Amino acid sequence: MAELSVPAAQRDAAESDSGAHDRNSLLPVLFIAAAAGLLHIFTNGRYGFHRDELQFLSDARHLDWGYVSYPPLTPFIERIGLVLFGLSMVGLRLFSVIAQMLVIVVCALMARDLGGRRLAQITTALVVALSPLPIFEATEFQYTSFAFLWWVLASWFTIRLLKTENPRWWLAIGAALGLGLLTKYAIVFYIAGILAGMAFTPARRYFASKWFWAGVALALIIFLPNLIWLIRHDFISYKFLQHIHVRDVGEGRADGFLLNQFLVCANVFSVPVWLMGLYAFLRDRRYRMMAWMYFVPLLVFWIDKGRFYYVAEAYPVLLAMGAVACEAWIRRIPRWTQVTVEAVFFAAALFAGGYFFAGWVPLASSGPLRDFAFRHSEDLREEIGWDELVKNVAAVRDSLPVDQQHNVGILVGNYGEQGAIELFGPAYHLPPPISMTNSAWLRGYPAPTPSTLIIVGSSREWIESNFTGCRFAGLTGNSLGVKNEESEYHTDIFVCGPPRQPWPVFWKNHERFG
Repeated sequence: MAELSVPAAQRDAAESDSGAHDRNSLLPVLFIAAAAGLLHIFTNGRYGFHRDELQFLSDARHLDWGYVSYPPLTPFIERIGLVLFGLSMVGLRLFSVIAQMLVIVVCALMARDLGGRRLAQITTALVVALSPLPIFEATEFQYTSFAFLWWVLASWFTIRLLKTENPRWWLAIGAALGLGLLTKYAIVFYIAGILAGMAFTPARRYFASKWFWAGVALALIIFLPNLIWLIRHDFISYKFLQHIHVRDVGEGRADGFLLNQFLVCANVFSVPVWLMGLYAFLRDRRYRMMAWMYFVPLLVFWIDKGRFYYVAEAYPVLLAMGAVACEAWIRRIPRWTQVTVEAVFFAAALFAGGYFFAGWVPLASSGPLRDFAFRHSEDLREEIGWDELVKNVAAVRDSLPVDQQHNVGILVGNYGEQGAIELFGPAYHLPPPISMTNSAWLRGYPAPTPSTLIIVGSSREWIESNFTGCRFAGLTGNSLGVKNEESEYHTDIFVCGPPRQPWPVFWKNHERFG
């Protein structure tokens, strides 16, 4: 296995002449990123918004320095998208597409800075572009799309730090981590990996650097507005995360953590490559810190029963180093063997990537390819039926006596229904939804309170025990017959009178996390 590492002398020699011989290496990398981006742009207008996207869109209309279920950066970006594109799925998802295009390019730059030439850079870009999580992150507007970018950028900046030994790179690292904290709180475990990597490698000398502490200060300054919001709201996001974690473990969503590191977190045929990268990092005194930045979050999430994709952002840097190690090894074998190995590897990676594109990307609006995607992607199924739900609620409202229509409220059971009513309801002249889930609960209930309620997304038992004069009034569902959370579990629409308890008491007792 010794030949899989990249000796320092060989790496330095490669770095010295790579600029002279591989100036055009970035062109195929940019082509790969552009091709992936265009494929998503051309397909992202199919189906509808995902349940999570509807929550982001709702929160984007209520800008704040924090939200119950995530930090504030993603709704802020979505607000920019709303201003620029309105309710265009292609336009709003463009930010996610750009983020993943940048991930592809930055990963190739990591391979270059680790001593990789043309083959290593192209391999890295292609394998990352064909990996399941980057594919998925560009299909929807999710905070994970941007968290992926900040994690990869911080990894690249760390490589630049270790390569150049210029401590000013701590400012760039701090900026990336600060943006990461404004995007997804789980990045704190990656930060723990950075600190462990410093403590247990020669990089510990940076603890004495003023630039390290300047980077820490920059990250905290960027994160400070959200930190103040968390303090003012009694760290409600921590309570939310605890609730979600217990739910995920109870429902088995954390099962298969280690297996899925090999099957889903990166292209399945790239497993030997990222394993070589991990081995090379462990062998390399200069870059050993990068191995700790992988092991620490991996172990934390495994022990704490996290979901498998929580460490997906760690694999691009392993792939970059692995591609460099493979490139160094493949030069030593006969030419015909090189061609055979490269052809087999790229064909296998393209096959696996094509499979995941077909299963996770809305390539077709109808036919067998669409049905294949619906069978394999719960997330794509969650994009179906929201417009019909709003239309059915409007039909229930229109069936009410005129006096009730003038003072009706719509109480929803989850944030998908909330976002759908809030965004698509004005076309039917529906009132804003009343929601008790996540940040909507903090915003409260309307004043004056409605005398009639249309209730969606809750069980009959809960509704009848908490409201007066309830009757069944209609169904949700979707005309395509797609099975998702709404069509399976939230099909009934009820009309009720006011809560049995006074509104302030009812509201206080029914905060929901979801």
